[in-house]
Amino acid sequence: MRRSAGKMAMVQPVRPESRSSMADSNEKWTTIDEEFDRDQGPFDINEVDLEADDVKRLDLGALVVTPFEGMSLQLQVDQSREKVQAVIVGDGVSAMEVALFAGPRSSSMLAEVRDEITEATGRGGGSVALHEGPFGVEIRRTQPVKDPEGRDALHLSRTWLVAGPGWMLRGVVVGKAALEPDNEDATVALEECFGNLVVRRGTNAAAPGSLITLSVPTGEG
Repeated sequence: MRRSAGKMAMVQPVRPESRSSMADSNEKWTTIDEEFDRDQGPFDINEVDLEADDVKRLDLGALVVTPFEGMSLQLQVDQSREKVQAVIVGDGVSAMEVALFAGPRSSSMLAEVRDEITEATGRGGGSVALHEGPFGVEIRRTQPVKDPEGRDALHLSRTWLVAGPGWMLRGVVVGKAALEPDNEDATVALEECFGNLVVRRGTNAAAPGSLITLSVPTGEG
């Protein structure tokens, strides 16, 4: 609910119990981060043998994608640099944007990234709720947008963040899988696709949080 322009909003001090609740909440999400195990993916290239099966995969350089039946694929390309910034996969009713970032090798930046997403969403008038999802802590965002007719609408998304050795994957899910997050039938294809991703980070130095660009995909045996 919007406040009227003529009234001054009173800033309420944070009560000690509120601080305690916030600390407990942060500890909860940190624990989920620490307990999440990538044994079911996504994987680092050093954890898998891509030649051990006959699965046809798409090689995007720093990222290897295992297609699923009926999958569509689009590339987000920075035309000025001719670099692939992200890949979008879809199943007809939902889509997922996947981007790869450099990360620290001996610590986690997941909590920091979540805070940044939360702050940016709030500045845009949206809201964020954290949940335990299929890949650890899941960020569910509601953001105000305009529909094609210029009417006010809400955009819902789910964000998955997974850290590996020197990298961080971000998957942003929209469509039916975001509108119905508890509908397994709507989510399963994108979950499996994200879990089957393989990161080929390489040894190039990159600051944590910087985007790792991808390549135009080719077939991978």
